[in-house]
Amino acid sequence: MSNQEYTFQTEINQLLDLMIHSLYSNKEIFLRELVSNASDALDKLNYLMLTDEKLKRLNITPSIHLSFDSQKKTLTIKDNGIGMDKNDLIEHLGTIAKSGTKSFLSALSGDKKKDSALIGQFGVGFYSAFMVASKIVVQTKKVTSEQAYTWVSDGKGKFEISECVKEEQGTEITLFLKDEDSHFASRWEIDGIVKKYSEHIPFPIFLTYTDTKFEGEGDHKKEVKEEKCEQINQASALWKMNKSELKEKDYKDFYQSFAHDNSEPLSYIHNKVEGSLEYTTLFYIPSKAPFDLFRVDYKSGVKLYVKRVFITDDDKELLPSYLRFVKGVIDSEDLPLNVSREILQQNKILANIRSASVKKILSEIERLSKDEKNYHKFYEPFGKVLKEGLYGDFENKEKLLELLRFYSKDKEKLISLKEYKENLKKNQKSIYYLLGENLDLLKASPLLEKYAQKGYDVLLLSDEIDAFVMPGVNEYDKTPFRDASHSESLKELSLEEINDEVKDQFKDLMKAFEENLKDEIKGVELSSHLTSAVALIGDEQNAMMANFMRQMGQSVPESKKTLELNPNHAILQKLLKCEDKEQLSAFIWLLYDGAKLLEKGALKDAKSFNERLNSVLLKAL
Repeated sequence: MSNQEYTFQTEINQLLDLMIHSLYSNKEIFLRELVSNASDALDKLNYLMLTDEKLKRLNITPSIHLSFDSQKKTLTIKDNGIGMDKNDLIEHLGTIAKSGTKSFLSALSGDKKKDSALIGQFGVGFYSAFMVASKIVVQTKKVTSEQAYTWVSDGKGKFEISECVKEEQGTEITLFLKDEDSHFASRWEIDGIVKKYSEHIPFPIFLTYTDTKFEGEGDHKKEVKEEKCEQINQASALWKMNKSELKEKDYKDFYQSFAHDNSEPLSYIHNKVEGSLEYTTLFYIPSKAPFDLFRVDYKSGVKLYVKRVFITDDDKELLPSYLRFVKGVIDSEDLPLNVSREILQQNKILANIRSASVKKILSEIERLSKDEKNYHKFYEPFGKVLKEGLYGDFENKEKLLELLRFYSKDKEKLISLKEYKENLKKNQKSIYYLLGENLDLLKASPLLEKYAQKGYDVLLLSDEIDAFVMPGVNEYDKTPFRDASHSESLKELSLEEINDEVKDQFKDLMKAFEENLKDEIKGVELSSHLTSAVALIGDEQNAMMANFMRQMGQSVPESKKTLELNPNHAILQKLLKCEDKEQLSAFIWLLYDGAKLLEKGALKDAKSFNERLNSVLLKAL
């Protein structure tokens, strides 16, 4: 087969341009990424050797080999893992699956240090090699294939694939280093980077180098060169080591290598269980959210091992989805080595490990919550996701409620439900909350006025998930939750009813509102729960349905709502005496538009609103 030339996916070209010219502030990370990819290839081969009958007799010692030539300015990374065939090369080294590149490009901030930390998260680590290499040659042979292939590119828009001869399965990547990056072709440079980032990769990493020494003395002294191959990492599964043997730095370094994250984790939980079940877990709580946190196709951050043998890193059942930000390892001594991913979903052993792991993680989050400043670092990126647990994790619902934080009418900072309950007024029967799309709009809601008169605080919930989960949360510590916009909640305020005399007094004015706004509203009512506001748009059933539809990703059709009027407001009292129908109509529309602004923060027809406002102002001057 002659060389076949291919063009990189458009987004890859953009990515390569960033890699080569502007992105990395810390170039050495390229080696971490390539070593990590080699480790993944070895993990995948180990799994196939357990599950594929044809490969069970394969006799290999999994390892990663690094070598360099300082004269030719080359660096080579070689593994004897699963390898790639032609289709794999095109798919993995010419395109990026799951729109990873587009997400990566849109997430760039312009801060080189922050942006470089995104590389591993987005699965684009291979391309980081173009930061230091003017050309890359990949020779690879898939374990299930007889044919080997060579992939070559200079990172300038195209790549070539050709057939080659390679006896052993696996992948060998040779980087032709740029002049300014030739220092990476050095024994001590490579050794230092591996020890910094890949010390606990669970496979041995060997470095081949030429050792120079001198023998003899005086005129008989001569230079002797000897090629050596040394293992330069511990190759120990860090999670299997005793906690007493490990330092904070060990945990931090392993996290940065494992999670492809240059930042330090917020916390970690290392747990070893012995007894009827034997397993080890090491979980990390990151300090920042992964890019795909709210994507349906998010990548699980937890790897499953059985007796140190990798099984899967793509099982979203290892932890509940509301803990998908957690990174780490589960290593079981009891699961069968040839367990299939389908069997995992019904496995009782794994279900028990999952249940215990969730409790451990929530306990660690509870520990973080004792320090308000530290907890803010956790809650800001992950609070919304944690709320999702209220919908499905009934076993841990009470614990989750303790961990959640909310804005409220009376407090500028986030508060816990415990704090809210400690400040309940003497006759207050419920925990009140108000749902909406925007915190500022919620704070300005006229609905809060009567609650303020009673001294009752109201939780202000503006996250999309709130409308989905809160209706299913009945109580906290024996105190019921109530939507502050519901009629039942307003009844608890013991508000005075509008008497017949007032209703009769406003009969004609309400009719005028209905006639002018007949295409906009379904009715007009006089309200006793408004104080300073003139009008309020409210319809609890439609609001609940709209919030639910938004949460399900559906478009929300416009629906007519009820306009509530405050009969005690001075403006309405004056409108009772207005005999100019044209002017009355303008006032009615302005009041309605004002209520719409308080509800949504925007108007559908701003032009007409402006014209009416100018007309009223002109007559008033």
